[in-house]
Amino acid sequence: MKAHSGIGLAACVAAVALVLMVEKAWTATALATPAASAPATPTASAQARPAALSQQDFARAKQIYFNTCGGCHGALRKGATGPNIEPMHTAELGAASIESTLTKGTPGGMPAFGRERVLSAQEIKLMAAYVLQPAPVPPPRPLEEIKASWKLVVPVANRPKAPETKRDWQNYFGVILRDAGKVAIIDGTSKERVGLIDTGFAVHILRSSSTGRYFYAIGRDGRVTMIDLWPESPTLVAQAQGCSDARSVEASKYKGFEDKLIIEGCYWPTQYVVMDGQTLEPKVVVDVKTPAYDTNEPLAEVRVASIIASPFAPQWIVSLKESGHVAIVDYSKPGFPIINKIPAERFLDDGGWDHTKRYFMVAANTRKQMVIIDAKTQKLVTKFETGVRPHPGRGANWEDPKFGWVNGTPHIGEGKLVIYGADPVNKPQYAWKIVREVKLPGSGSLFIKTHALSPWVWTDAPMSNDPKATRQICVYSKKKGEIEKCWPAAERGRAVHFEYDKSGSEVWVSVWDKQGELIVYDDKTLEEKTRIKGDWLVTPTGKFNVYNTTHDIY
Repeated sequence: MKAHSGIGLAACVAAVALVLMVEKAWTATALATPAASAPATPTASAQARPAALSQQDFARAKQIYFNTCGGCHGALRKGATGPNIEPMHTAELGAASIESTLTKGTPGGMPAFGRERVLSAQEIKLMAAYVLQPAPVPPPRPLEEIKASWKLVVPVANRPKAPETKRDWQNYFGVILRDAGKVAIIDGTSKERVGLIDTGFAVHILRSSSTGRYFYAIGRDGRVTMIDLWPESPTLVAQAQGCSDARSVEASKYKGFEDKLIIEGCYWPTQYVVMDGQTLEPKVVVDVKTPAYDTNEPLAEVRVASIIASPFAPQWIVSLKESGHVAIVDYSKPGFPIINKIPAERFLDDGGWDHTKRYFMVAANTRKQMVIIDAKTQKLVTKFETGVRPHPGRGANWEDPKFGWVNGTPHIGEGKLVIYGADPVNKPQYAWKIVREVKLPGSGSLFIKTHALSPWVWTDAPMSNDPKATRQICVYSKKKGEIEKCWPAAERGRAVHFEYDKSGSEVWVSVWDKQGELIVYDDKTLEEKTRIKGDWLVTPTGKFNVYNTTHDIY
């Protein structure tokens, strides 16, 4: 089972030790009981037949699957970033083969859960038995239930009217402490921790309000946490749980709608939820279930992946993973409806803007393609194959000395950085065509990052099944058009995700471990400046600078 690699990082691999901390997104009454489970196929071999699981083991396995496997394989196990692992397929492999894969991983991006001690040998045996049984169907989450979860901690009238802190709050970093269920707020200037916010399980990404005042954190458990950065100490002001499983959140940014609304995209149920941008009061739930764009096949699971806010209209641009549509949600209309579905490519995942913020570039990673959408005309521009499971994160834009503005993506499934033209106005002959392919030391890359002031493009490889590769980072030289240097950043854990400070002079890298660190590099010299440590740094993953996140600088 492949760990999820969605927009931000944190859903990639879970620490099972915190299973009991996870909010119970799937209620016991909605589960198929072990007694009701049957062999995957009548002709399955003895090895492939499901082992009998007690109700306790079944519930435990269900939660481990949610934490560690569901992001790539889906709640119903039909696959997306990872392959289909319904019983009809797992029965052909058998328990022993499944256990081996879970232990050793694969070069194509499946982590070595056993070898890396993410799962114990006992848990691996349990999961091999679990995936040989039919998948339980998670319950719905209607608006009434979402409203019941809403907590307004600090009313708007009780919040500061202007920044109270004397610090440069626009240079704060929000750092996800995945398995602790918290977000740390760190002053990017002094490197001091100024806030520690309880968010719920496994935050995936942080997004800023249009003014930058608020951080919105979205967790794997579907909980949105709103953090006010203006007080002396950043403060949790509201929470609401719109989904049972989620990866995406975005604010309204069009003129006249600043800080007024947010949208939460669900992995389960198949819906998005619009909330008040000041209080998180839930307003509406919209079902996104849509047939596949190419075959018109009905789909039981259509997950909302990446979401960005259009600068051209009061609209959100929403990736519908399984159906392969890019949906346009109009937040100026009553009910916040989808007004257009652009056929694109199936299994859409991560993506972001080009340098002009007109073109949305999103990976259809299982189809090995990048998809280009014109946000102004709301039409598909093109799509092209790059490699095995492209994963750009939000992407990286820079000027190539020969090809003009370009963008790039590394890959989960192979060691390759692909660079393609992204300047249809000044360099139309290269636009949306691969102009450079750069070999990386190994597969398993999740993120690419640069800055307009930087000579480098940074890449990681946390999903490699080679433990040494997971600790390594590389920089690509924009001037030379080649890898400048690769080096081990961490002695343990995984080196993952990059973020610049407000000035563009520093790069922060996470050491993703039970007792993690943040490494700060001088971006010009590539020399390490400092390491941020503390017993509170539990599995740090994604980092988001307020200024860069507010202004979509990547």
